[in-house]
Amino acid sequence: MEKQILDQIVEGYIPTMDEALMMMESDCIPLNELIHTANVVTKKYCGSQVKMCAIYAAKVGKCSGDCAFCAQSAHHNCDVHIVKIEDICPDNIVEHAMKLQKYGVERFSLVTSGERLSDLEFEYILQIYQRLHNETGIGLCASLGSLDKQRAQALVECGVTRYHHNIETAPSFFPQICSTHSYADKLETIHIARAAGMEICSGGILSMGETPQQRIEMAYALRELNVDCVPINILNPISGTRLEHQSLLSADQILRTIAMFRLIMPDKILCFAGGRQNAMGKEEYAGYEAGINALIAGDFLTTRGKDLKEELSNLITLGCMKG
Repeated sequence: MEKQILDQIVEGYIPTMDEALMMMESDCIPLNELIHTANVVTKKYCGSQVKMCAIYAAKVGKCSGDCAFCAQSAHHNCDVHIVKIEDICPDNIVEHAMKLQKYGVERFSLVTSGERLSDLEFEYILQIYQRLHNETGIGLCASLGSLDKQRAQALVECGVTRYHHNIETAPSFFPQICSTHSYADKLETIHIARAAGMEICSGGILSMGETPQQRIEMAYALRELNVDCVPINILNPISGTRLEHQSLLSADQILRTIAMFRLIMPDKILCFAGGRQNAMGKEEYAGYEAGINALIAGDFLTTRGKDLKEELSNLITLGCMKG
């Protein structure tokens, strides 16, 4: 029965939620068989090359949101270096984007803390995007919190083609992660960005205490939203946050979840994002066999990433990128 489902999936069948839940159980389908199927599906729909994107923290800290995982929340007591938008240098950002391009990074995003930027902050960000659009050829994304129609249209006019806004977790688990805004608020911004003509980048964080069923629920929620790119983060328990003592999933559980995301969303970009190094160790690169076909290269928001040369070298060695 299990082998039959995997064969059907390779031929284009999307598993039902009950079937997906069954496949999440380790005693139903061996992990190696699930990973093999996910790898076949990835190559069939997406090819074998891994894409790279990068982010730049344009505003850090003092966020009014109370998201349980976030070191930038004003509700937590974390040692975070505060960055104000007015203190960032547009020349440095443009130069950084050009350097990323030379390493094969295809997309670049400014990321800001807080649920909504002030008008002055947003205008400054628009000026930087206009320069990036005029002076580089890199694809532009944005992650600026909640949007209205006017702001979404302004971003499009400055060359931004993709908007990032994570749903964070399953709808049923969201209230346990955040109380200052709702899951419905997340969806509103996603729909506004889509209506303005932008692609949507939206995913979440694994290992926050959610059940296997809720991880599957998140995958189907993202499938229903028809997002273009799904960032998969793994919790990095940071001292001072509500989840600082949260136990992490095993590497096998993470790989099984990634594979299920691929089988539920066969033609989407699954992007390895924050926390992968800390949570997976040497098993990190097995994620590319399990369905990952993109990654955030370089540094993250409040944590350091891998050296870009090292990351690129590893991907070339794996055959995920051309030398």
